[in-house]
Amino acid sequence: MKLVVTAFLSLDGVVQAPGGPDEDRSGGFRHGGWAAPYFDDAMLGLINDSMNGLDALLLGRRTYEMFAAHWPHVGDEDPVAARFNRIPKYVATRTLDALAWTGSERLGPDVLADIRRLKRQRGQELQVHGSGNLVQTLMRENLIDELQLWWFPVMLAEGKRLFADGTVPAALTLQASRAFDTGVVRQCYRLEGALDYGYFGLDEPSAAELERQRRIAAGLD
Repeated sequence: MKLVVTAFLSLDGVVQAPGGPDEDRSGGFRHGGWAAPYFDDAMLGLINDSMNGLDALLLGRRTYEMFAAHWPHVGDEDPVAARFNRIPKYVATRTLDALAWTGSERLGPDVLADIRRLKRQRGQELQVHGSGNLVQTLMRENLIDELQLWWFPVMLAEGKRLFADGTVPAALTLQASRAFDTGVVRQCYRLEGALDYGYFGLDEPSAAELERQRRIAAGLD
């Protein structure tokens, strides 16, 4: 299965509590629900379409608890609920013992080994939603195949960020991009591995550039 991460982000990279004020108040976060006003039928249609390739969910503990308190109570006429409730759910947690949501399974002590095992199974997509701490781990271990990033036209200036300190530098290829009337932009990236680097400077640096470099090397700038 391909491991696909879906995230809702503010323009300054915050992923905390997009769907409601009580979703995640940790750290005194005051802006819960910031994404909800920007959804329209076109966005919901694309999200529903993305369920067609979903064969399993991989979730961190916080997101699992939130999903388990919501989706089993939504009728199967909702295509997201119908898919989420039917497929396997794998949970990375050290604290949860009882997983009441039908089809849920706790990963073992070696979470990364279990995730690699899941990726080797037959299927289309193993999707991660929310689960910011887990996503950070997956990025560090180069386990993500695709990032589906929904950028919302807000700046929050606080809160948990998807690309926080410790994010591993990586090159990405843009596979698809779509802008919506509400100002939201969805971009789909394939992770490619190590960065490539270039240089915009002159082949023969000017005297001013050489002096600038000298001052930097001498700790004068």
